[in-house]
Amino acid sequence: MHDLTGKVAFISGMGSVGEGWGNGKATAVLLARQGATIYGTDIGQAAADETKRLIEAAGGKAFAREVNMTQAAEVETAVRDCLARFGRIDILINNVGGSAPGDPVTMSEEVWDAQLDLNLKTAFLAAKYIIPVMEAQGGGAIVNLSSIAGVRILPDRPHVAYTTTKLGILGFSRSIAVTYAKKNIRCNTVIPGLMHTPLVEHRLAKTVAGGDVEALIASRNAQVPTGKMGDAWDVAQAVLFLVSDEARYVTAAEIAVDGGLSAASR
Repeated sequence: MHDLTGKVAFISGMGSVGEGWGNGKATAVLLARQGATIYGTDIGQAAADETKRLIEAAGGKAFAREVNMTQAAEVETAVRDCLARFGRIDILINNVGGSAPGDPVTMSEEVWDAQLDLNLKTAFLAAKYIIPVMEAQGGGAIVNLSSIAGVRILPDRPHVAYTTTKLGILGFSRSIAVTYAKKNIRCNTVIPGLMHTPLVEHRLAKTVAGGDVEALIASRNAQVPTGKMGDAWDVAQAVLFLVSDEARYVTAAEIAVDGGLSAASR
């Protein structure tokens, strides 16, 4: 099941913030376990190298490259390098992203622009340079990472740019899926809910909880119908299914990995 032997996966955001398992790190390791060769990028070389080390320690094959995915020249160079090393790209995982708080009045124009670049432009640039490769090969699978923030709005904690871009990812994925369906290129979206990844301790605890990690974790767990947050492996398993041959008839789909939170919020 979900055998990826012989396939090459290009994964952005391959590293993780601090210790633990972020979505990109878990996804890269899981796909490698299933036989895929991983070409991973990250804004920090050390974080990408750690994921590469884990893959190789388990007998897998990976290459890690520091890339700013908001820069077209760097993305194009990375895609060319991946082709030079491995000869093909069968899978694209767009995992780069991040949130900044604020509403349209309080958010600066600079933060708004940076959020659009980080959460939408990165996916656009990767698709721009990798879709032609998939067309030439006769097919491929793309998974874009969105967020529950794109479909569930909290009135007391606005993240207007993050919400906008993560909702935009849904339209971006649907557009690609329909446009390239006859080219055998599938495109789907995974929508993580409240996940317990290193971002909770390293970023969210500072920006939304005043440094109180335990209170933040308890609050997030209490919001989920299952009573607890998911983790990066839950996201990775959804990605694995969508890029596998078992999902050959699945395109333009959106899988919420959120413990029922989005349904309970309606």
